[in-house]
Amino acid sequence: MRYAQGGGLTDERRPIREKLRMQAAERFRQGDENPVVAHDLRVSVRSVHRWRRAWSHNGPRALASKGPASLPLLSDELFAVLERELANGPVAHGWPDQTWTLPRIKTLIEHRFNTSYTVQGVAALLTRHGWSCQVPARRAIERDENPVAGWVKET
Repeated sequence: MRYAQGGGLTDERRPIREKLRMQAAERFRQGDENPVVAHDLRVSVRSVHRWRRAWSHNGPRALASKGPASLPLLSDELFAVLERELANGPVAHGWPDQTWTLPRIKTLIEHRFNTSYTVQGVAALLTRHGWSCQVPARRAIERDENPVAGWVKET
């Protein structure tokens, strides 16, 4: 499959997906069967069936891209503000320890930007901007934070 596990479903890949649907439309016009089109284009038969149904009602324009499914609630500029808030740490925002959790970040976004995200939406937002989930570990007393911070930024 071309889009296994949701891969390739980014906004940047939208023109490629649209081109694929247009190739399918041409194959529909030629009279090819759904399983053949699906195999040749490396997509699911179910997708081809859905595309053919739309194509039969409205022609190739039914397969044209309609834009992103939804616009992000936080722009890149606002996410930069969120990153600065996260850098201040949870204690600066009223939590008792230095652990950021998704529910805490969700609450911070709601208070700071008056925008509501789900916990899963917060995880997707952070992942989209290069953040990853990490579990705090015990740290050595001898740990030097400056080289560690440099390594984290570079890596």
